[in-house]
Amino acid sequence: MGNSLIPDLSFPRRIHVLGIGGAGMSAIAEVLVSMGHFVTGSDLKESANLERLRALGIVVNVGHDPKNIGDVELITRSTAVPDSNVECQEALERRIPLLSRAEILASICEERSTVVISGTHGKTTTSSMLALILRTSELEPSFIIGGDVNEVGTGAAWSDGQLFVVEGDESDGSFLMLPKDFAVVTNFEADHLEHHGDYESLHRAFERFVKETNGPVIIGIDDEGGRSISNHQNVMSLGMDSSADWHITEIEEKWTGVSFRLKHGRDYDLKISLPIPGLHNVKNAACAAAMGLVVGASPQPTLEALNRFAGVARRFELRGKVSGITFVDDYAHLPTEVSSTISAARVGDWKRLISVFQPHRYSRTEALWETFKDSFHGTDLLFVTDVYSAGEKPRAGISGALIADIVSSTNPSFEVRYIPRRVDLVSALVDELSEGDCCLTMGAGDLTSLPDEVQSLIRNTDG
Repeated sequence: MGNSLIPDLSFPRRIHVLGIGGAGMSAIAEVLVSMGHFVTGSDLKESANLERLRALGIVVNVGHDPKNIGDVELITRSTAVPDSNVECQEALERRIPLLSRAEILASICEERSTVVISGTHGKTTTSSMLALILRTSELEPSFIIGGDVNEVGTGAAWSDGQLFVVEGDESDGSFLMLPKDFAVVTNFEADHLEHHGDYESLHRAFERFVKETNGPVIIGIDDEGGRSISNHQNVMSLGMDSSADWHITEIEEKWTGVSFRLKHGRDYDLKISLPIPGLHNVKNAACAAAMGLVVGASPQPTLEALNRFAGVARRFELRGKVSGITFVDDYAHLPTEVSSTISAARVGDWKRLISVFQPHRYSRTEALWETFKDSFHGTDLLFVTDVYSAGEKPRAGISGALIADIVSSTNPSFEVRYIPRRVDLVSALVDELSEGDCCLTMGAGDLTSLPDEVQSLIRNTDG
């Protein structure tokens, strides 16, 4: 790639991973040690991830100390580790190459025929589906994915096959650093504008991503953003639009899952069944199936893999049932994602659908709060919490109340309750929920633990 920060990983190296306990860096460390490298790492606190990494033979220290570096050749760090970190300072003083996560990931991509999955929504699910399709086709893929693949039990693996599936991150532009032979753009819309500056810059980034892919790119064209970047020579379009190269038809939705037909000229006509609901998952599965077939998967294993795909943690995840109340949790935190998740939930035979939404990041809330005005159609009652900061500092006048107010003013007959404090929210849900309800929690923050708290209180109340 002509980049001095992209090291050669084709032979064993001694590599230190800073912030090794996080989901992203632990996946990198797991793959590096599987490739045959000697890996050490450090993090601020103990975690289940650290125990798992130690079991793989990785030397992990808790706490940061210059001595942790030892005689390593390369250091890579998570985005959360600043230059002022004592181990970073040691690396700079000793002129040891200090790589970002994107740079070490790009180095790993160089060792395989890489498929990068990008897009505003559906990256993790599509990547997971594709990894499972390739495994079922006995192609022995390697992968690094943002969530654990339920059937595989991990979000990272390094195998003997030539294919490597990786989830590309457009939030910081790092997806442009990854060398790639194949790519998917599930869709794209305005997000992460705090990094890109404006929609036009984001559009240019996706255009560049498509142009710099060595081989075929599959792009979902059912949204305006996808359509606008689909007219390149290496692109195969996919969607419900009859003009799509990969055409989705005959969709049947049920609470227990969805089925659809995927056609590609005279080459393929597949009847696909998924055990998870939602039109968005139809599109994710279609992207995964199409790309799988392009890179060498066989039709029957493709159908079998998708038929048993149980999903990814926090993607329409059934979290339990108590006193006749069903709890579902989803990572949805953007307007389109929220609409899709509620649409999927509406297929269920509930007495009421009660939604709980936690806005994510002050910057995103400030930029997008007005676009949530119609996102909650289909829910019977909406609770909105305060913003999950994700490390950002609060901004004056920016809170969950903005979203609650815009939804209320746009839909006067729709009941919305803004409850910023967690303890008050738990209490309100315990009082409100009754037999036959579905409680749907949505957000990318700590709201994911709410279903467990509410269920525990309901059990204690009933007991």
